[in-house]
Amino acid sequence: MSAISIGQAVILGAVEGVTEFLPVSSTGHLKIVEGLMGIPVDDDAVIGFSAVIQVGAIAAVLVYFSKDIARIVSAWARGLRDREERYHHDYKFAWWVIFATIPIVLVGLAAKPLIKGPLASLWVVAGSLIVGSGVMWWADRTGRHKRGEDDTSFKDAMLVGGSQILALLFPGFSRSGATMSTALMLDLDRVAATRLSFFLGIPALTGAGLYELKDALGTGAGAAPLAVGTLVSFVVAYASIAWLLKFVAKHSFNAFVVYRIAVGVLLFGLLGTGVLHS
Repeated sequence: MSAISIGQAVILGAVEGVTEFLPVSSTGHLKIVEGLMGIPVDDDAVIGFSAVIQVGAIAAVLVYFSKDIARIVSAWARGLRDREERYHHDYKFAWWVIFATIPIVLVGLAAKPLIKGPLASLWVVAGSLIVGSGVMWWADRTGRHKRGEDDTSFKDAMLVGGSQILALLFPGFSRSGATMSTALMLDLDRVAATRLSFFLGIPALTGAGLYELKDALGTGAGAAPLAVGTLVSFVVAYASIAWLLKFVAKHSFNAFVVYRIAVGVLLFGLLGTGVLHS
């Protein structure tokens, strides 16, 4: 019998789609919802399921930004053949994304026992939600928002890409929250920070989903729930991306900060009263 039902897969897919690219921690929300539905958050099949349905959200990014991605990949391919093309920003940006993914891959492989063990606790999620809120508030408040996407550099990509490690080790901190906050600290404007977060997340999250696929299928997650959860994640994530880009063009991140603190406090309360178990 599958560890996750079709109905649960629909709910978790929707949660993943809504929260993957919002700076509110998709991992944290998935763990909270799993706990409320009585699903063991530290079960190998459940952890694998959560990683695999992220691929649906990543597919949404690939479709939404297909023209940008095609332009960047094309520039990279041309640069491999033509030295003159290597001065093009898109060619360099493609390499930056590759290099910026290496740190999270190395840490993910080395720290896998911790990530699937003690750090998977809902107590960690609650604390990370609140601490990450403080970081986001400070970054948005102090960042000068003066640099656009064309002003990004190799240093920016490495620092923003490396910040994904915080979310990997501390579920609840939020990959999007960490990368957007870091980009804001580097004085990128909110739209540029958000788009950079999207592009840097593509290889990391896709790799994590594919890596976990065999474990998710082999430990009882079930092929049908995986397919349904991934499809729902794709549809909801696409709508979420479109909404977020419009939102950050005109608003600060304060709404997300307040929301994260509220969820973190609520989670501490649920854990402290025994409604949820870590």
